[in-house]
Amino acid sequence: MRSYFLGLVGIGIALSSCNRANDNDRTQEISGPGNQAGMSTIGDNKAAEAANASSIAAPADQEFANKAAASDNFEITSSRLADSNASSAAVKDFAREMIDAHTKSTAELKRIASALPAPITPDPSQSADQQGVIDQLSGKKGADFDRAYAAAQVDAHEKTLGALQSYGSGDRNAAFHGFVADIEPVVKKHLAMARHLPH
Repeated sequence: MRSYFLGLVGIGIALSSCNRANDNDRTQEISGPGNQAGMSTIGDNKAAEAANASSIAAPADQEFANKAAASDNFEITSSRLADSNASSAAVKDFAREMIDAHTKSTAELKRIASALPAPITPDPSQSADQQGVIDQLSGKKGADFDRAYAAAQVDAHEKTLGALQSYGSGDRNAAFHGFVADIEPVVKKHLAMARHLPH
């Protein structure tokens, strides 16, 4: 009887050992080198996806940068015409201030755009409407130029102010938000000045 009991105990111990061995095998299968490599690959893929996402500029940021650059380009180009075509001293003084202010604005815009996590290059290409105004101003002299230039400056600054306020009201890039906050008061000042030019 005692031998029978000891035999049962031995069988129980053997079965228990087998179960532990099987559990260990399953654990090694789950956490073994191959699966750890798989988990590492998944982590690497997620990191790569995050890096790729951060390296792509938001379309709204690129669009804003392009519009701001084109606006600066228009202001500088149209104001340079005043040096030879304008007759009013007030118009010439205003034009010189526009060239100075928008040259600085362009430099700041480029600095911010190049420092973004996903750097962008502002495109200063003017719209067809902007180029059309430049062409019209190029053919005017004296008082005719003064009036046309003043009207163009009022229109351009109103549009620029609207674009700044529209962009600034959205959930946009923090760096460009700061740019908008800095130049919006300047644009308002220039708009008020343009409205007082000879019309």
